Amino acid sequence: MRDAHCEPRGASGKLPPRFRANEEPLMAQAFPASPTTTPSTRTLVVQSPIDGSRLGEVPLMGDAEVHAAVERARLAQRAWAQLPIETRAGRVARVIDAFVERLDDLVDAVVLETGKPRNDALAEWITVVDACHYFTRHAGRILADTSITLHHMKWRGSYVTYVPMGVVAVISPWNLPLAIPMGSVIEALIAGNAVVVKPSEVTPLTLLKAKEVVDAIGIPTDLFQVVTGDARTGAALIDAGVQKVVFTGGVSSGRRVGAACAERLIPCVLELGGKAPLIACDDCEIERTARSIVAGGFINSGQLCISVERVLATEAVHDRLVDRVVALTRELRQGDPRADDVDVGAIIFAKQMDIAEAHIKDAVARGALVATGGRRRPGPGMFFEPTVLTRCTPEMTVMREEIFGPVVPIMKVRDEDEAVRIANDSPLGLHAYVFSRDKTRARAVAERIEAGTVMINDVLVSYCAPEAPFGGIKNSGYGRVHSDDSLRAMCYARHVNHERFAMPLNSPLLFPYTTAKYRGMRAAIRATFKRTPLLGRLADLL
Repeated sequence: MRDAHCEPRGASGKLPPRFRANEEPLMAQAFPASPTTTPSTRTLVVQSPIDGSRLGEVPLMGDAEVHAAVERARLAQRAWAQLPIETRAGRVARVIDAFVERLDDLVDAVVLETGKPRNDALAEWITVVDACHYFTRHAGRILADTSITLHHMKWRGSYVTYVPMGVVAVISPWNLPLAIPMGSVIEALIAGNAVVVKPSEVTPLTLLKAKEVVDAIGIPTDLFQVVTGDARTGAALIDAGVQKVVFTGGVSSGRRVGAACAERLIPCVLELGGKAPLIACDDCEIERTARSIVAGGFINSGQLCISVERVLATEAVHDRLVDRVVALTRELRQGDPRADDVDVGAIIFAKQMDIAEAHIKDAVARGALVATGGRRRPGPGMFFEPTVLTRCTPEMTVMREEIFGPVVPIMKVRDEDEAVRIANDSPLGLHAYVFSRDKTRARAVAERIEAGTVMINDVLVSYCAPEAPFGGIKNSGYGRVHSDDSLRAMCYARHVNHERFAMPLNSPLLFPYTTAKYRGMRAAIRATFKRTPLLGRLADLL
């Protein structure tokens, strides 16, 4: 994997001094310095990929500023954690009305920083608000104490209570600058934690706008903080005494984040790259499948870790599917994403266009055909034409490495078995898609695919379901965001074991040990665990 494809460009997991800093070009914006720390004099400039215009700048925050932010968060969290779950959830629920009121401001911020169309930016907004709606309504149930029935120790009782961890660090990427960090912010706050977010240096303005909205609804300012900067800022955050890290980014950086967390014994969630296959079975509905391929490949200009990265079409449907995908792709409207009727927007890094061109060149050299697109769009800004490659084969770079751009390679396969084999022949396992009219058949195929999520007859939208776990296997990382389990994982589970009735003082579990105690315990063990008829086990007690 080449991290350049899905690297958060400052969603930085570059850690401690011995780790090499991110060498990508840095960009960013303005963050109000804490009155208790010396403001940074170094800044990062944020530019729009739409036209290169300057959007603002942010301080490059150093170790002292980051550590001070974490300490303020820790102090604020102590009182927050003491509030009842329902009270915390009620306060966080105010985010919904505030986001509705500031909808246009938030959408505009996303569009300007990422170059994505307004509809794509609105999808981020919906994801955040729906997650807030779900978790604030169900937090009481999810985080309620859980009773445990002990199957042997009947004189004891047990229950589990969910205790806030403390300060959660979130290191987020540029491609979903609102949805990814705010999802974790909402979960962390409801669970009783403070949260400090280090956004990508490319898209910090969006998150700062979101913090402005959250600060206005009555949640303590220090409870949710944003630290801006580059790789070193992310490293400082992990080293600042946080209790959990949630990282989204590339595989290489994810390894470094995981290693740093392991050294500090900090639990972490790593959501890394993807190479999502889409399997088109020979009974798939052509129109639905084609439209899903185009949406899955070109929404957000393909800059999603769950984008359709390779299409595996069986022989029976391949030619018809290719024709329809190419036709639909040619109908896409690419341009300034600030217009409501634009389908495909900009690419945020010129380097990513270099990568797309290199993948296309390699594929063509190995026999692929550029059916449509394949070039940079002339003019201002960073735009790359939606591209469809046909006649692809497994050894091509475009079929093996994450693209993270508007390029969809299509390969013909004999049958579903070959499709599944090729789909699983990848070090990544984040998302996958299966299309078939037969639901039973589709589920059978889905259950053979090595991925954290497999969607049937649709694309992308599973990420928007807060009830369902999201995360990968293999090199796509570990841990999950979203779902009831994710909210519980923002806490540590405290097991409380209590007395139901007292054992006698001469219990065989207490000193002094005696021959009689040993023989009694031995007989009880044989009677309990010996796999013989009941009468035979009872005889052991005699």
